[in-house]
Amino acid sequence: MDAVDLSIFSSRLDAVCDEMGAVLQRAAFSPNIRDRLDFSCAIFDAGGQLCAQAAHIPVHLGSMAYAMADIVRQIDWQPGDMVIVNDPYLGGTHLPDVTVIAPLFVAGECLGYVANRAHHADIGAESPGSMPISSTLEEEGLVLPPTKLVVAGELDSALLERIVGQVRSGATGRGDFAAQMSANRAGLGRLAELIAPLGKAAFVSGLVQLNAYAERLACSALAAIPEGDYAFVDYLDDDGLDHTDLAIAVNLQVRAGQVSVDFQGTAAQTPGNVNCPLSVAAAAVYYVFRCLMPSQTPACAGSFRPITLQAPEGCLVNARRPAAVAAGNVETSSRIVDAVMGALAQAIPERIPAASHGSMNNLAMGYAGGHAGEHETPAWDYYETVGGGMGAGHAGGGLDGVQTHMTNTRNTPLEVLESNYPVRLRRYALRTGSGGAGQRRGGDGLIREFEFLAPASVTLLTERRTHAPWGLEGGEPGQPGINRLNGQSLPGKINISVKTGDILTIETAGGGGYGQRRDEGRVTSDEEKH
Repeated sequence: MDAVDLSIFSSRLDAVCDEMGAVLQRAAFSPNIRDRLDFSCAIFDAGGQLCAQAAHIPVHLGSMAYAMADIVRQIDWQPGDMVIVNDPYLGGTHLPDVTVIAPLFVAGECLGYVANRAHHADIGAESPGSMPISSTLEEEGLVLPPTKLVVAGELDSALLERIVGQVRSGATGRGDFAAQMSANRAGLGRLAELIAPLGKAAFVSGLVQLNAYAERLACSALAAIPEGDYAFVDYLDDDGLDHTDLAIAVNLQVRAGQVSVDFQGTAAQTPGNVNCPLSVAAAAVYYVFRCLMPSQTPACAGSFRPITLQAPEGCLVNARRPAAVAAGNVETSSRIVDAVMGALAQAIPERIPAASHGSMNNLAMGYAGGHAGEHETPAWDYYETVGGGMGAGHAGGGLDGVQTHMTNTRNTPLEVLESNYPVRLRRYALRTGSGGAGQRRGGDGLIREFEFLAPASVTLLTERRTHAPWGLEGGEPGQPGINRLNGQSLPGKINISVKTGDILTIETAGGGGYGQRRDEGRVTSDEEKH
């Protein structure tokens, strides 16, 4: 293919992923997938190497890119099959993220796979929202190793019913799984249409050329980083079980367009749920370096080839089964990004921003069903993440009240929240002044306040409540976040029972500032901020 044909080929693959996402969103039942867009879609070649992905959730996509080759090798694939998996130690991230994979066969030959990963608010954990303060993987819900959900085009109804029978919101779960299968069918159809005029040989050759092109762009971008060794240590606040100040150490070695990332010195895996498999750590690392590459770099395996990854087995970012991982995918991945960026800031400070709010600020809540006072209350599960302040950089101030880095979800519209659950949103506002001061000011965090209209169980998995988001080049840190119930401070990670009328307030951290203020007696103006 010439340059123009290769660009069109890449764009058509991306469009297939985009269409898969559109089908999944519109067919899903749960607000978590339909409204918050907590899902991702991608295409892989016959060996399980990433070919294309939509601009969905970085932690989903990077972890799939790292682990898919191992998954596809385990299965005896036949036309019409679909495999379901969520086991974090066999290619997943954490249990609520369920992946459905389908092979593409053309004239009897497997040419690749389509896959989507979606977050299910109920995956069978005892606590509503399936994001518990856990100490083992089994406490976090139903564990699914790679298993055929569809066999030669026939749904394994017994398996599907076994899965949805172990969750409280069975009808919603059944609908979401159907949406995931529908998205894969749409992707297979569009891929077949793309291949038909090209032929199998040209399609496979196109993938090889695409990866080679991405690798050249990646090497060129990484070669712009001064050669050297760079190290940085950042910390998680705690694991929810009284183990605090958990170090994530990153050691970067940059040589001639190649980067080695070593996590030697990172804390050992912990009894709480902030552990993560190496695939999640890889997703965070890939994300940071992908941000340094040109925008036209194809989102495929070639762009990751110049990056190697090492982490001691049994450490926080390469945990052994059965370590709990519910918060590792969301919170630890966010801190890995901060640590990698902290190391890179020593080499290219003009291209790296200060730390952002550094947490997905996870809120899981619901009710197991039964009598609540005088009334019968049906079971419900809800999960959301809350944005915060973005770190400022050399080119401008941080954005206010946004999701950053490893997540890319929307908030749940209050109309959707209040029409589906016994909750009222009392306040949703910027946390003015929470961004760190500097020549460029960090973005402000958010305030999200809920009133409960019925008793419920609530789990918070939040970070940057102790260790503030750091500033760069003399900029000040952002304010740490804080959680409150009826005005009383709560720990960053906690499960609580709430009563009718209780008020939960989540105030997220601001982003770090960048550069020293020009006039120490004056707050940075909005003009200087942006």
